[in-house]
Amino acid sequence: MTDCIITLGAGAAPGVPSLSCGWGDCNPQNSKNRRSRTSTYYKFGTTEILVDTSPDLRLQLINNQIRRLDGVLYTHSHADHLHGIDDLREINRISRTTLHLYGHAETMNDIRSRFPYLICDEDDASECLRRPCLIAHNVAHYEPFYVKDVKITPIKLIGHNAPCTGYIFNDGQVVHIADFRHIEDMAFNYIGRRPEILVLPLTTPFGQRFHAGLDDILMYIEKINPRRAIINHMASECDFDAVDKATPPHATPAWDGMKIEF
Repeated sequence: MTDCIITLGAGAAPGVPSLSCGWGDCNPQNSKNRRSRTSTYYKFGTTEILVDTSPDLRLQLINNQIRRLDGVLYTHSHADHLHGIDDLREINRISRTTLHLYGHAETMNDIRSRFPYLICDEDDASECLRRPCLIAHNVAHYEPFYVKDVKITPIKLIGHNAPCTGYIFNDGQVVHIADFRHIEDMAFNYIGRRPEILVLPLTTPFGQRFHAGLDDILMYIEKINPRRAIINHMASECDFDAVDKATPPHATPAWDGMKIEF
């Protein structure tokens, strides 16, 4: 069974077009420039994992016919990565069981505090048709855990204005990086193979105080040397064709609904 990644949403917090900037530098005639907020779906064999719950999650799941999940990973607790969490109740209703969430302690504590009605204990599984049933787990940086048969190692990302975590799947088969300025040096010790897929966020080409720019992204693509890099989390400053032209052939700016098998 082929593994795959689907970029459910390729946009940064404002989306494209945004309310304040409209299309910005993006060509409105190119449908790949229309971006909802970032969530990413992974399928490893029969294991289905979601990274982050975009505010646009309901339509993202419907558009991509995703009806079941084995686990949800959170990178950080900013609204554009979290506030679709309520839509996971529909996964509970379809599967008729609980759904497990994973993230670093700061992130999971925010989720428990802001969405207490969603969180349950394993004993509440019988209630999943009546109420949301999400089980929250704290994970520690560099301490692997498993979602079914998929090994996942959380890594520390530095420089964002909220504590942020990246994830290495299966010792480097896939490396998923979220909002960051730098990747902690220790993280590279846990990439034990050439990644099939590396996912990185761009936000703006010139970078910002809390976000890496295009030069940083290209440096990390060269350092990690994946077979394919996917650039997501792009704001209205990131025209698809301009980013595509500025990146090497094995790096691809993402678009909503982009599916890659690996």
